[in-house]
Amino acid sequence: LGPGTKMGHFSYLGDATIAADVNIGAGTITCNFDGVKKNPTEIGEGAFIGSDTMLVAPVKVGQGARTGAGAVVTRDIQDYTLAVGVPARAIRKLEKRD
Repeated sequence: LGPGTKMGHFSYLGDATIAADVNIGAGTITCNFDGVKKNPTEIGEGAFIGSDTMLVAPVKVGQGARTGAGAVVTRDIQDYTLAVGVPARAIRKLEKRD
């Protein structure tokens, strides 16, 4: 976990690279094994992962991106994008904050 990153209870993050200042909501998991091999998950700096999000690897969550609670992320999320739903889809771009 990168510096300043916070991870809620009941979360499991296997084979993941997590940058600085990320918030991981409670109950978030990385689904990284496809039955044959383990796949990586990458979470960019300043990302916010909503509670009970499933990150189905291989997947990248961009810098400053956010997921809504309960999202199932099966595709990459671009920088500064909000993604929600099952499966997660981008619903809007976010403003970059300094």
